[in-house]
Amino acid sequence: MTVEELKEIGDFTPAVSADLAREIKSVYCCDLLSVVMGRAKAGCAWVTVMGSVNSVAVAVLADASCIVLAEGVPLDDAAKERAEQKGVAVLKTALPVFEAGLKIHAELTRGAK
Repeated sequence: MTVEELKEIGDFTPAVSADLAREIKSVYCCDLLSVVMGRAKAGCAWVTVMGSVNSVAVAVLADASCIVLAEGVPLDDAAKERAEQKGVAVLKTALPVFEAGLKIHAELTRGAK
């Protein structure tokens, strides 16, 4: 599944429409940035409530396919600007972190069958 396809399934809207063709290989849910840097797999959709510029930096370091901001958390202006500069796609959703991650996982699993 690509970031574009995730955007199309509903509940996920773009905050930064960068690299929508990037493939999502897995989903990772975590808000502790140091843990994400060490454990998130390249190509993941990273679900978090951290909408700051530091999240964009971590997404770049972890080589995440996109950031998914859950629970209606906004992306701050500095983060939006940095995501656009770095080509990091950011989607937002009102879903709680677990439900957003579960929905992405279900779509990935459905596509693998």
